[in-house]
Amino acid sequence: MYQKGTRGLIQHLYFLISDIFCMNISFVFTYFVARRFLSYKMPGEDYYKLIIILNVTALLVSIFSKAYNNILERGYWRELVSVFTYSVLVFLVALFFYYVLGESFIEGIRNRSLITLMFFMVTSYCARICAKKVIRKRLKNKKNRSMLVVTTKANARQTVQKLLKGDTEGFTIAGIIISDENMTGKFIEGVEVVGDEKSAADYVCRRWVDEVFVDFQRDEYYPAELISEFETMGLAIHTRIFDTDKVGKQSQIVERIGGYSVVTTSLNYAATWQLVVKRLADIIGGFIGCIITGILFIFIAPMIKIKSPGPVFFKQIRVGKNGKKFELYKFRTMYTDAEDRKQELMDKNRVKDGMMFKIEYDERIIGCKKLPDGTIKKGLGGWLRALSIDECPQFLNVLKGDMSLVGTRPPTLDEWEKYELHHRARLAIKPGITGMWQVSGRSKITDFEEVVKLDTQYIREWRIILDIKILFKTVVSVFKREGSM
Repeated sequence: MYQKGTRGLIQHLYFLISDIFCMNISFVFTYFVARRFLSYKMPGEDYYKLIIILNVTALLVSIFSKAYNNILERGYWRELVSVFTYSVLVFLVALFFYYVLGESFIEGIRNRSLITLMFFMVTSYCARICAKKVIRKRLKNKKNRSMLVVTTKANARQTVQKLLKGDTEGFTIAGIIISDENMTGKFIEGVEVVGDEKSAADYVCRRWVDEVFVDFQRDEYYPAELISEFETMGLAIHTRIFDTDKVGKQSQIVERIGGYSVVTTSLNYAATWQLVVKRLADIIGGFIGCIITGILFIFIAPMIKIKSPGPVFFKQIRVGKNGKKFELYKFRTMYTDAEDRKQELMDKNRVKDGMMFKIEYDERIIGCKKLPDGTIKKGLGGWLRALSIDECPQFLNVLKGDMSLVGTRPPTLDEWEKYELHHRARLAIKPGITGMWQVSGRSKITDFEEVVKLDTQYIREWRIILDIKILFKTVVSVFKREGSM
């Protein structure tokens, strides 16, 4: 699922707050100018009305005029035109509000509004220019998105140069795929060529790649089969706009990437406000979850130490969104040599092809025993797992941004190495503590293809309301398991 992230909204809020601040500074300046040089003395309540109207007007114009779209890509002249247009709109809308309030309020106020907005143009322009320099510098130092470039030998240098020059999104170019010649291992503008058309899909399947930028001229050969494989993997694909019939038929939007106009294709598209709501829910849920985890730690830590000497927490490298690796946390429910003994038990795995590891009786779990009559005693580790208490430390992963409350199960490194192209699609979104396949009866699902199907369905159909339903089902499921113990 394509998620530009909350970065764009945060930048817009940054510039909006900057403009509102400049508006108020300009108003204060005008207030003193009016008192000293203008004969008309406004009542105090009228000044309050004026500043409220100007702030509300600035906010409304910012929202409905899209004043901050592509703001980081504007030069000095374009920004000056943008500030002038924005200021005139604010002035005109403010006059409308004045008219609604009546003639008595309009009298003597136009000059003050005009002085305020003229001074606002100067302060806003200077503030925007300075802010853009700061943000651009931070983006160059902090790369959160990994992008693969697919192009021809003739286009490669120009494409990479333009993307690096116009990088206002904070991405790093992970590598270049040259479709018409094998140049693997060579460097173009400091970026390594990592494969050709034949090896590209395998490279992406094993690496952290968030997005693919595709740049071909009209008369050049277009690697449709390769792009189709990228779509199967669930990657966001930015295709330079020429012939739109060549791009996929999944969710599509038109946007700007590094100075290029592109059609972006992905399994699903999340609007900025949806991402903000989801991330806020993760932060709130993660914070509450960490508090609960801290309380549980007081009681669970001694129990784990007594039953199995060793660390209380289990840490493991997992593969997250689009192949990005992170360290996952859990309460330790297995003996300390569990990972070493895993290979010995692979023949008992209930999930086909070893794509996940699930067995009926796992002797590595703390306190787990098989009684003479064949029944399985869960013990401490099994009890923590049955109630999903062992998952609680993952709320820290949620707070850090590696995971979400709802998503897909993050695979281990050995599982990831076995993935085929279509399996990778399930990681087109952040992994979650719970998800669609977990609430669909995870203990009964032994076919990994069914897991992939449910995860892909979740990504394609994702809406905020779907997360709420899954969280509700998760809570109900946990209480049902508690009641059955």
